[in-house]
Amino acid sequence: RVSFMNNQKPQKPTLSGQRFKTRKRDEKERFDPTQFQDCIIQGLTETGTDLEAVAKFLDASGAKLDYRRYAETLFDILVAGGMLAPGGTLADDMTRTNVCVFAAQEDLETMQAFAQVFNKLIRRYKYLEKGFEDEVKKLLLFLKGFSESERNKLAMLTGILLANGTLNASILNSLYNENLVKEGVSAAFAVKLFKSWINEKDINAVAVSLRKVNMDNRLMELFPANKQSVEHFSKYFTEAGLKELSEYVRNQQSIGARKELQKELQEQMSRGDPFKDIILYVKEEMKKNNISEQTVVTIIWSSVMSTVEWNKKEELVAEQAIKHLKQYSPLLAAFTTQGQSELTLLLKIQEYCYDNIHFMKAFQKIVVLFYKAEVLSEEPILKWYKDAHLAKGKSVFLEQMKKFVEWLKNAEEESESDAEEGD
Repeated sequence: RVSFMNNQKPQKPTLSGQRFKTRKRDEKERFDPTQFQDCIIQGLTETGTDLEAVAKFLDASGAKLDYRRYAETLFDILVAGGMLAPGGTLADDMTRTNVCVFAAQEDLETMQAFAQVFNKLIRRYKYLEKGFEDEVKKLLLFLKGFSESERNKLAMLTGILLANGTLNASILNSLYNENLVKEGVSAAFAVKLFKSWINEKDINAVAVSLRKVNMDNRLMELFPANKQSVEHFSKYFTEAGLKELSEYVRNQQSIGARKELQKELQEQMSRGDPFKDIILYVKEEMKKNNISEQTVVTIIWSSVMSTVEWNKKEELVAEQAIKHLKQYSPLLAAFTTQGQSELTLLLKIQEYCYDNIHFMKAFQKIVVLFYKAEVLSEEPILKWYKDAHLAKGKSVFLEQMKKFVEWLKNAEEESESDAEEGD
């Protein structure tokens, strides 16, 4: 039995050893980017600059050449004409082709034609998607190694490919590289890229793509820290002919500032900070971020209403609301100094009472409380009643307000006649 086991043992490693050697040899033969490059460059030279023929050649070659293994080499050739060394330079001793993005004409039409070549290739060989994305991220990091014209062509092409969905906006992360940002390369590249992207789609489509990858609030990072202001961004991109992008970023900043204000307000309220401190903070934020009083009053209303766990019983919630809102009326009064702000608040109250069914009967009580606390005045209430109300729950709320509005009108008439008598 011992002799039998000894005979058996050596065979196992011998067999696996042979298999391993075969695999190793196959791998060596197959992984030869230079040979792959020669095949692609020869084919491209034969097709010439007819991009339809180039697309057909690439389609057919995928069946014979290992695109999966040599994706980086393939894309290097199609963009730069040959394999790129680290930093973005073409190796001197390598064969190269002029049938590539960098050797093409620097115009949008030519880049659109090249984009079609990439689209067809990636649609045909789906597995190239990831490799292409990695390639573009790498090319963006190599921007300093390219000429200005090469950068412009790459920017236009990238914008088109982002617009048609071949590329994901997450590739833009490469533009936040510290050296590219510091030397102004990122911002200049972004101008060309966004121009071609918006040209293919529109600013709304661009915004959706940026939002999906959480990049909608990062565009100012295209500039060094000391220049990351809305004013600088706006001036730079407006002068470059991208006013819609400037306005988009300005709007994003404003949304961000409003969210931050609401978050801070809720924290201050939950801590029970004095109203004078809260008012001072809000006024500073309004000034700093150019936020209107109308916007602030809606933020305060939302914050005030979200600090409470409301009773689910309709008959109890009105009492709870009055008690709670009476406490916060000085805070609201500080930001209803204009008729328009008062009307905005009235509409928010109407919307809230309609959306939260337990509050339907509390609307009139809240308005009367705010009238007594000098948060709301006669004129905006009468305007709301006459023609400025929302459609939401209109008949219910107008009916609730009928008597109070009549009382307001009578009070107004009486004060007018008193004034006339005084005269």
